[in-house]
Amino acid sequence: MFVDVVDLRDFYAGRLGQMARRVLRARIRRVWPDLSGMRVLGLGYATPYLRPFIGEAERVFALMSASQGVLAWPQGEGNLVALADEDELPLQDYSIDRVLLVHGLEFSEHSRALLNEIWRVLAGGGRLLVLVPNRRSLWAVNSGTPFGQGSPYSHSQLTRFLRDALFTPELSDAALFVPPSRSRMIVRSAGAWERIGQRWFNTFGGVVMIEATKQLYRPATERAERRRPVYVPANAPLVPGR
Repeated sequence: MFVDVVDLRDFYAGRLGQMARRVLRARIRRVWPDLSGMRVLGLGYATPYLRPFIGEAERVFALMSASQGVLAWPQGEGNLVALADEDELPLQDYSIDRVLLVHGLEFSEHSRALLNEIWRVLAGGGRLLVLVPNRRSLWAVNSGTPFGQGSPYSHSQLTRFLRDALFTPELSDAALFVPPSRSRMIVRSAGAWERIGQRWFNTFGGVVMIEATKQLYRPATERAERRRPVYVPANAPLVPGR
């Protein structure tokens, strides 16, 4: 099931979405404290988390899935977002230093192809940070938020999937321990929920976070030859061997 890009925008405009953005932004910043001079790509619906890197990184931009749609970002400024097929990113090989994948993998119909494309565009020392709904959390069973849509993962499932795609997980964590409630009291106490959850209930965070590096050498695979049609004028003489 896909969440439309407008649904995602509306969620982050609300009280619960704003809280989730604050909490996850802080955790992302802990993983990536300094991105000076780097090229940063957001995939899925990562724009709520990219703003802190503008002006710090050399380049920050986002690609949104053709299946979900696209919205211009940042508002009122030059657009930094484009629409792309997840199995064919319009980027050169080894051109990106950091990839942030949010609201993408759990909705993807071609998740292996998506990871292959991320592997292709990442530079040799590049890193991928994936955020997905945690299968064991309350957020995963609450269909009123985007974290309750798509296919959730456990830490072990996401780790295996990344390894199969020739990534090496370097850091694994959880975040968003606050219950998915729009109650003002719950939202205001999000900081306390996060501190308690990280200390005592790490396996039950609403979001699984894994940072991974690409394995520099991938096994050679045979690629099927792509036949391209040859168009011939209707009255042209036939040439043997063609």
